[in-house]
Amino acid sequence: MEVEIKSLFRAPYSVPNGLQVTDDGLWVVDQISDRVALIEIRDEVDDYGVTPVHREIPSESSNTSGLAWGDGSLWLAANGAGAKWRTARDADAESGEILRVDPETGSTQARWKIPGEGGTHGVEFDGFEPGTLWLTTLRSQTVTQVKIDDWSIVKVFDLPHTRAHGVVRVENGLWVVHTGDRVIVKLDLSSGKVIDRIEVPKPHPEPHGLALFKDGFLICDATSGWIAEISQI
Repeated sequence: MEVEIKSLFRAPYSVPNGLQVTDDGLWVVDQISDRVALIEIRDEVDDYGVTPVHREIPSESSNTSGLAWGDGSLWLAANGAGAKWRTARDADAESGEILRVDPETGSTQARWKIPGEGGTHGVEFDGFEPGTLWLTTLRSQTVTQVKIDDWSIVKVFDLPHTRAHGVVRVENGLWVVHTGDRVIVKLDLSSGKVIDRIEVPKPHPEPHGLALFKDGFLICDATSGWIAEISQI
């Protein structure tokens, strides 16, 4: 896919590692503090390069690397304990977990371990197959679809590269970020084969989180704090 990439603004946090566009604005999660903010999307920003924060909540997630919105809740990907970045908390995950979080209070509504345990860098609520999530399952270098009600596995696809991050489900495929290779691949939903790809070369922000936006995507860069727009040409 031929695209144009444009840096828009910086996240309100230094290490944004998940984002999701909703009707209310843009949700962004911080990997260090595990706080989540609902911010405004603007083309023009102030001297600090950030946009207004409309809501901010704490969470019981840890080392958060992935965020989704669906069924009235936020879904956070906890990539293990947070003690590498901050003081340890009783609620920190020991390995990869998914937390369902109240968007008003930040309270945990439910939590599940990643299938096969190991880490995770991405989560997506599937709007086409209700009641399912897609997770990056890093230990096996795969992406996994699970049913929320019983946490059973629906599909597993091998991934073409390591360090999988953000995930976006569209009607005819599944987009997955591979941060180290600076590429976003689109997988066929039947075979898991790569059917399209987007390169994100330097000096653009490094892709970590991924969210649908207009006719393209938003990405967040956990290393620089920037949020960028990817538009189809």
